[in-house]
Formats: sequence, C-alpha cells, structure tokens
Amino acid sequence: MNRPKFTCIFANEMNVYLDYKVSSGYQEKSFYTHLRCFDRFCIEHALSTPAFTRELADEWTKKRENESNTTHYSRINGIKQFLIYLSKKGYNVFVTRDISFRQTQFQPHIYTDDEIQKYFSAVDTFDSSKNKKDKIQYPVLFRILYCCGTRINETLGIRKQDVDLDAGIIKLSETKNDCDRYIVLSDELRSLIKQYASKCFYLLNEEDYIFTLANGKRCSGDIIYEHHRMFLKKAGIPYIGNGEGPRIHDFRHTFAVNSFKQMLDTGIDMYVALPILSTYLGHKTIYATERYVRLTMSMFPYIEKQFKDKMDAVFGEANHENN
Repeated sequence: MNRPKFTCIFANEMNVYLDYKVSSGYQEKSFYTHLRCFDRFCIEHALSTPAFTRELADEWTKKRENESNTTHYSRINGIKQFLIYLSKKGYNVFVTRDISFRQTQFQPHIYTDDEIQKYFSAVDTFDSSKNKKDKIQYPVLFRILYCCGTRINETLGIRKQDVDLDAGIIKLSETKNDCDRYIVLSDELRSLIKQYASKCFYLLNEEDYIFTLANGKRCSGDIIYEHHRMFLKKAGIPYIGNGEGPRIHDFRHTFAVNSFKQMLDTGIDMYVALPILSTYLGHKTIYATERYVRLTMSMFPYIEKQFKDKMDAVFGEANHENN
C-alpha cells in the first residue's frame, strides 16, 4: 500500500516497526491505522523528546466521545504492542495495560428535521476570533457529515487532491477499514464546496488537508466536538453527555436511516438496498449495516411490518456497535 509519512518524534521507529511486521508475514494495513492515530496523538500533544509518560498514556487510553467500544479496544491494545517494542529498544515509555471489550446497548440519536434546521442555523451563523476560516469551513464540514454519512476522522482526512468538483465526488482515503471509497455530492452541496474552494483552495498544496486549524494543520477532532456541543446548545438541542449524545457520529446514523427508508419507499427490494447502503458507508459486510436497518424499522412501523421476517431470517438477534 502507499504508506503516508509519519511525522511525530517516533516516526522512524514506526516505519521500522511496520517493516518488521510486514517481513514477518503480517498485513501492513493491520498496523498502519493504529500507528497513524498514535502519530497524530503525539503531534497534538507536542512530543519533542522520544518519551511516553504515564500522564500521556492515561490521556491516550481515554475513550473518545465518538469512539465505539470495538474501536477503543482495538486502538489501545494495538498500540500497546508498539509501546512494548519501543521499551525493548530502550525508550522511556509507559506501556499501557490491556483493556477488556465491553458490549454496548447504546441507542443513537436520530436527528429530526426540526433539529437539523436549528443545528445548521447555529453552524451558519458561527464566527470565531481564533480561526477566521471556521466561519466558512464549518458549514461545509458539518454538511458533509450529515449529507454524506461520513465518519468524523475520514472527513477531517480529506485532502485537496481528493476533491473532484467537476465530477461531484470526494475520495475518502483515511477510512476506518483501510478501504478507499467515494462519496457523491448533491448539486447543492457541490455548489457550497465550490464556494469554499474558491476562497481557500488556492492556498493549499494538493496533499494538504482542506479542513485546518489557524496554524494550517489538520483540524483536531476534539476541537470539532467542542464546537458541536456549542452548536447543540445554541440550537436548543439537549446534550446528555457521557457518550450518550447527541453525538457527531449520530449524523451518520441519521443519514443511514433516512437513506434506507428512502430506498424502500421508492420500491427497491431490501436485499438490493442493503449492499448498496453497506458499500456506501464503508462497511466490511452487510452485518455491520444491520443496526441501521433495525433502527429504520423501529422508527417506521410500516417498514417493520413489511420486512421484519426477512430481517430475522438474515440477521437473527440484534447486534449493537458503532459503525
């Protein structure tokens, strides 16, 4: 695979570690995603010496607001092996403990049309004294999340070279399952991104991220979450907190539910609609798409009545996890 450059203080060791794993017969992509995430963490915390303290380890192991139990488990336990590798090479690093996997029964928030209207009114009227670019980039960023059902990390990972406004598509490269895919823009969203591009793309190189901080670096997920809570408050949408949302990731759930309903309402058979939605969302299998289907049925009884028997025959009992 094309290996983008690591840039943190451990960059050289990351490449050596990856080369070692590949030479041992492992797939590079199995380790690269976690290392890329750890690389970004080290940069955001301004590590200037090759050491990883207990305080940093505590911060690293915290479960993120938009993070599923599966992703949290995989991220922490995956990087633990790299930390052990660094420790054996003599680096002063604190090796994190294993975390156990916990199944969740969490139910996502599906935004209503009224909530969406109020939310984007808050986004569109936002202005920032810290980063003037936020005023024009947030309306684009949050509309991609809502209108295209993308994950926050893959959205923040969009580079200038990934945007094809003539064709009306955007390539997603930094994806959860390491499989590039494309999202299709509506005419309205493409027009908005064209306006955004005319104001700032001339400042960017092809490989630069299109959503940036004031210093030109890639936008931080934590900052986006902070603004999300602010937009919720301004829109009058109660924020429960403690991972209960409404979260940014719930835009993805909302997109999936509405898309599945729309396909069924236009007469597309469930067995045809499922793989279409699954592929568009970047799921490995249709089983990862099951939650959205069950959510759709629970919200629209006439759909449940029509397709419940088929769902039970295909999936059996419900499964709960973030995708």
